[in-house]
Amino acid sequence: MVTWRSFYADSELAKNSKQVIKSIGVVFGDIGISPIYTLMVIFETLPITPANVFGVVSLIIWTLTLLVTLQYAWLAMSLGKKGEGGTIVLRELLVPLLKSKHHIKFVTFLSFVGIALFFGDGVITPAMSILSAVGGIPLIPGLAGIGPKVLILIACIFTVFLFVSQQTGTEKISIAFGPLMVVWFVALAVSGFFGILHHPEILHAFDPLYALQFIVHHGFASFFVLSNVVLCATGGEALYADMGHLGRKPIIRAWYVVFIALALSYLGQGAYLLDHPQAHQILYEMFFSQAQPLYIPLLILSLCATVIASQSIISGIFSVVYQGITTNIIPMFKVDYTSSRLRSQVYIGFINWTLLIAVLGMIVFFKQASNLANAYGFAVTGTMALTGVMMTWIFFLRRSLFKAASAFFLTLTSITFFLSNMCKIPEGGYWSIIIAMIPLSVMLIYTRGQKRLVRSLQPTPLEDFLHRYTTTAAATGKIRGTALFFIRDIKAIPPYVVQIMFKSNIIYEDNIIVSVITRDDPFGVIGFFKGSLAPGFRIFEIHMGYMEMLDIEKILQNAGIQPKVIFYGMEEIVTKNIIWKIFSFIKHLAPSFVQFYKLPAHKLHGIVTLIEI
Repeated sequence: MVTWRSFYADSELAKNSKQVIKSIGVVFGDIGISPIYTLMVIFETLPITPANVFGVVSLIIWTLTLLVTLQYAWLAMSLGKKGEGGTIVLRELLVPLLKSKHHIKFVTFLSFVGIALFFGDGVITPAMSILSAVGGIPLIPGLAGIGPKVLILIACIFTVFLFVSQQTGTEKISIAFGPLMVVWFVALAVSGFFGILHHPEILHAFDPLYALQFIVHHGFASFFVLSNVVLCATGGEALYADMGHLGRKPIIRAWYVVFIALALSYLGQGAYLLDHPQAHQILYEMFFSQAQPLYIPLLILSLCATVIASQSIISGIFSVVYQGITTNIIPMFKVDYTSSRLRSQVYIGFINWTLLIAVLGMIVFFKQASNLANAYGFAVTGTMALTGVMMTWIFFLRRSLFKAASAFFLTLTSITFFLSNMCKIPEGGYWSIIIAMIPLSVMLIYTRGQKRLVRSLQPTPLEDFLHRYTTTAAATGKIRGTALFFIRDIKAIPPYVVQIMFKSNIIYEDNIIVSVITRDDPFGVIGFFKGSLAPGFRIFEIHMGYMEMLDIEKILQNAGIQPKVIFYGMEEIVTKNIIWKIFSFIKHLAPSFVQFYKLPAHKLHGIVTLIEI
């Protein structure tokens, strides 16, 4: 007999299962393909001996446990704001707890560095993933003689296809991401399980003593090995960053499944190495030896997993850029919405093509995954270390001493991995720094330039403006219709409004000042009239969450506002300072506020103000 309670329980179970499967596809693509290259890269320089195999596999299992399970799944994901996670959210949580302006500036700088490192990860990760995936092609019977140049060409074609397809969005194909990644993790787990059957003693790698013995035996050399061991945890930060999209519980439940599959895969590869110390493409060679007739389908499956992993980080960068735009730390770029149902799915053309060029450059420059590993890991461990510092600070200020102590220990672990990756800087790690320095410089110059610009504009205080408006409006014939003026702060009227009304004597019957205010919370949009300050002079405010995708034209229509003309200000910067020349160049590249929000072009009138900095 089916009761309403059992039906409800079944429906809830089905819903939770779907969320878990979706989490596996969206969150764990990056970390899911790490078994393709992690052991391969580690044993490029390390001799394959039983002691080394046991030690390295133990290090991998405990790295996943400490950095992903404890730092992210337990601690970081307990810190959220309305269910949201990520670097910007950590800053939003920490800043209200601080009293010193210097501390606030320091935290803001840390968040900028975290975002910049994420950009670096967004360039290196797709290149590493794609080169690793195509590395299995020569194992196909008849293709053993395929040359490295052909593989690079295939990788480049694969990359171009990946980035060109971003324009159409991923709403339709993303439905398949979860099931495909589930199949991939099942393949990893089954392959690993059969590998373990040949050498069950590999299960002793769960004992952390093997990891400690490896470190003690190799001494300082083990420090260099750690820089490659951390490759197994790449993508672990996605647990926290994607928390707002899928929820905390589904992601954590999915991680339990993923962790088991990853552990089995690494254990199985370790067992395979005990019998095949000459192996290079370890995972692919293990696939080939276990199920030769299924090798091509498994290779295609790994390529699909690579697409999903790369897709998730590209979409993540689009989201971070949009968050940066809405919080005024990144210049405005043209944004297209790729889904009529989900406005959170965006496409930013400038970022997409810039990433494509950068990823192709990485592929051509490094040529194979083992070379690219020298540039890989720096950005990931840097992000983990910054996350650890910020969440330790939050727990300490909240008096959660046990979590603060745990976070402090895990932060030291992340910093150790980060320092080990600094050893890679001369061998290619400098690329991570170069890539991260570009967005970091843009954010610092842009935010400082915006503050300098506001000071240079010398806005008119509201009281003085209202006095002049009342006098001028009484003596000037008004134009029929409604005019909109966009400003940041109603208490400080920018020069372009003064120029239109008082110097050009252009005053409409209905003048509406529109102000867009970004709230501290991530979601929610509301537009309302705040009142009338003078006859024919009203204020309309739009309050939005910092992660909202705003449709200003629709909000105005819902409020009954039908503007005849929309005025906005443009600044022409004159300067001899190289920093402010760069800022001026950035301003010229970026669309204006009204262009960014796609207001009707036939109603727009830009007013230029000359500014000397």
